[in-house]
Amino acid sequence: MAPISTSREDFDEIPAVVGIFSAFGLVFTVSLFAWICCQRKSSKSNKTPPYKFVHVLKGVDIYPENLNSKKKFGGDDKHEVKNKPTVPKNSLHLDLEKRDLNGNFPKTNPKAGTTSELENGISKLFPEGEKEAVSPASLKSSTSLTSEEKQEKLGTLFFSLEYNFEKKAFVVNIKEARGLPAMDEQSMTSDPYIKMTILPEKKHKVKTRVLRKTLDPAFDETFTFYGIPYTQIQELALHFTILSFDRFSRDDTIGEVLIPLAGIELSDGKMLMNREIIKRNVRSSGRGELLISLCYQSTTNTLTVVVLKARHLPKSDVSGLSDPYVKVNLYHAKKRISKKKTHVKKCTPNAVFNELFVFDIPCEGLEDISVEFLVLDSERGSRNEIIGRLVLGASAEGTAGEHWKEICDFPRRQIAKWHMLCDG
Repeated sequence: MAPISTSREDFDEIPAVVGIFSAFGLVFTVSLFAWICCQRKSSKSNKTPPYKFVHVLKGVDIYPENLNSKKKFGGDDKHEVKNKPTVPKNSLHLDLEKRDLNGNFPKTNPKAGTTSELENGISKLFPEGEKEAVSPASLKSSTSLTSEEKQEKLGTLFFSLEYNFEKKAFVVNIKEARGLPAMDEQSMTSDPYIKMTILPEKKHKVKTRVLRKTLDPAFDETFTFYGIPYTQIQELALHFTILSFDRFSRDDTIGEVLIPLAGIELSDGKMLMNREIIKRNVRSSGRGELLISLCYQSTTNTLTVVVLKARHLPKSDVSGLSDPYVKVNLYHAKKRISKKKTHVKKCTPNAVFNELFVFDIPCEGLEDISVEFLVLDSERGSRNEIIGRLVLGASAEGTAGEHWKEICDFPRRQIAKWHMLCDG
């Protein structure tokens, strides 16, 4: 094997090549690091928070970025109010240090806030094509208080509104309610909580926690909605529903408050407000109609129920249309043995379901069988409200009784009828 010969010039070229590659690597690394830093800085400055809301409970922010960075637990807004040049006449400063041991404020007789904004803001909230959703009669009943309603005080709601321009966030703080009526006749107290909806789109529905056995609940809960432009605030309205929790039945509705935001200027900072709670706008006596088809199969001892249509359903609240669905309950000797439900139909008073359900009957014949139809309004994040009710059985009267008699007399025949819904 011949020896490998290397010249001195080859050894001299190696350090030069290594130096060139090292220089190129250093330049590339520094350039890449500088580019990453610039991208992070630009993305951080131009980042817009997503359209969502953040819930602050009792002054403790559960979101990493605290809107009020120096706000302490249970602290008040003395520094904020001190720097504020003026306070609106209809606003009220709440000193949180004046709470009692239960966290509630002492009873006072606050001045009633006006509700004249309803008439001024309702035309901007709903276009002419949607005037039918809020009739003048219903608007009048929600704004004007009769002598009976004036005698029956429903309390006062205290809250604050704010817009954070830096974060493009709309902030609503539900502070407290005072002087609520007792919904529990035995304990002469209530278990209140509040549901809030941003109108007219009803996309954002939130609610507070339930406070037990109090007529002056101090919630102090903040809801922050990101991604709402300040120019859009004037087109919105806030709808508060004050309820009392009931463990064994449907929650009791105490009243409501509607606040159109048209004309409310939030550029000067937080605005503290209070409004009288008014009786919930009573819907029309008609609950609408439901078209159902029934067929009893005596050979297989089954009952086929088809939920076809619903029409002329009333408004669920001041926002307009409801999101109906139908719940079907089968009873044997007054005991529920089966339940089914249809899909939800969004924003319509005339829903088309066309859904079929088959129930097995545990006895021969339909003497002890009854079917209950509940038309409900779907409410995201809260208990659904019953729009109307219909019961078919041997003891039913009117068209319901006639329909039941026909399916008993003519088995294996599908019979459909319209029925008026009654109160739930």
